[in-house]
Amino acid sequence: MNIGFIGLGIMGSPMAANLLKAGHVVIGYDVSAERVEQLVALGGKGASGVVEAVGGADVVITMLPDSPQVEEVAPLAVEYGRPNLLYIDMSTIRPETSRRVARQAAAAGVRALDAPVSGGERGAVDGTLSIMVGGEAEHFRAAQPVLGVLGTTVVHVGPAGAGQTVKAANQLVVGGIYGLVSEAIVLLEASGVDPVAGLDVLAGGLAGSRILELKRHTMVRREFAPGFRIDLHHKDMGIAVAAAREAGVSLPLTGQVAQLVAAARAQGHGSLDHSALLKVVERLNG
Repeated sequence: MNIGFIGLGIMGSPMAANLLKAGHVVIGYDVSAERVEQLVALGGKGASGVVEAVGGADVVITMLPDSPQVEEVAPLAVEYGRPNLLYIDMSTIRPETSRRVARQAAAAGVRALDAPVSGGERGAVDGTLSIMVGGEAEHFRAAQPVLGVLGTTVVHVGPAGAGQTVKAANQLVVGGIYGLVSEAIVLLEASGVDPVAGLDVLAGGLAGSRILELKRHTMVRREFAPGFRIDLHHKDMGIAVAAAREAGVSLPLTGQVAQLVAAARAQGHGSLDHSALLKVVERLNG
């Protein structure tokens, strides 16, 4: 397929590269010319703007920072894309934004899906992302050959916006686990227990998680190179809190985690990996 890929950041660049490896023609655009050049070096094609990226595409994928960027790009994809274009937004944005984009797309004869991902940079590089997809079932079936290149868990979770709601649930769980792992490290170290040995045991028991598997050693070493930045998780926790309000439910732990993430950002850690919640817990303990 000819795939227009818009947004070649930490996640988008390796995702576009995997589509190239699978034999697709990828026309990429990003506000960073350097990222576009990196895609071209891998065998992709570069576009000078959104309109050029979507013009000849069978499928358009967006991987953008937030709702405002999607609201800017989606109308261009709808207006300048081919008839029956398949538009897959893989950004993490507000569910209501995805629903609005889907309505606008349907009115123009464009098939739209919201398909946010989980798995971080490592999952994007390895093609092992978990992808939660909202939209029409027939559109999801059409997208499976593309999404199957990018992820190993690809699930249709409901109508337009449902993918974003599931992603909000994902982010509140991820944030909560990072907060608890941070507290475990602080407790172990304050008690004179080797945190490496302690977390190794936790990772092999009922407390085990993907986060403990991938991040426990870097957290103990205080290595917070961004795979997913605090700034973005702060945005996502805002989406989770707003989704809870819209659904009329109380999520007290989510609110507390959102405040920890906000504290990390306020303390100047926004550019660090979200495992840097450990720095907030350490600061609370002097």
